[in-house]
Amino acid sequence: MRLTPTERDRLLLRSAAELARARRARGLKLNVPEATALIADTVCEAARDGKRLAEAIEEARCVLGPDDVLAGVSDVVTEVHVEAVFDDGSRLAVVSSPIRGAVGLGEDAPGAVVPGPGAPQPEPTVHLHVRNTAPVPVSVTSHFHFFESNPRLDFDRAAAYGMRLCVPAGSSVRFDPHGEGEVGLVPIGGDRIAIGFAGLVDGPLDAPGAKSLALERAAACGYLGAARDGGAPASPTAQAPPFTPAGPAVQAGAEDRPEGTTA
Repeated sequence: MRLTPTERDRLLLRSAAELARARRARGLKLNVPEATALIADTVCEAARDGKRLAEAIEEARCVLGPDDVLAGVSDVVTEVHVEAVFDDGSRLAVVSSPIRGAVGLGEDAPGAVVPGPGAPQPEPTVHLHVRNTAPVPVSVTSHFHFFESNPRLDFDRAAAYGMRLCVPAGSSVRFDPHGEGEVGLVPIGGDRIAIGFAGLVDGPLDAPGAKSLALERAAACGYLGAARDGGAPASPTAQAPPFTPAGPAVQAGAEDRPEGTTA
């Protein structure tokens, strides 16, 4: 007999559900896989009997109560998704609150994740006024070397050298088209080695002459704000690189990479 992958999954679900029924009949309380299998199988069997989607979901909600499962199972099994074959075709059934009458244990549930106190955020050491001259939004993430952010952002590049945004890790700041605003910056930590980003540094930030060389590179490439403090002025024909949108927002620099990654 040849079975499709879907049919094999259905038989596996049926076997797990039968095991759950047998254990419940022996007076055992069900764990997470057993409860999930039994609820999902109930939906599939109701569909096979010709019941409609709403009827199958309601029947599945009644199959287990809080006394049928181990402590904490209702905190984990809060919703069951299963694709069943009804008379009008395959439908995805979503059984919410599948264990009727269950009261969650909350933070006392086994395996509950209790967040610890958040780390205090540092105070900005530099405040810069930034203007987006591009016709599309530009986003800069938390640990991008702000000095190397998109060339169409106009701000004091020299003051931003070796700095990153003072925002929580993984978050970002968006600059609307032709918009402007003020941002707070803090020094990049760790070994202070900038590899990748826009390629203006590609090495230790505090090496002798690294800042001057980076400013000269930025000015030569047309980065706005780079010639304000020691950077070589851009040639008359030098302009900011063409702005090619890559979706709803163009990320800062060449790519928005975490600190210290390679190009």
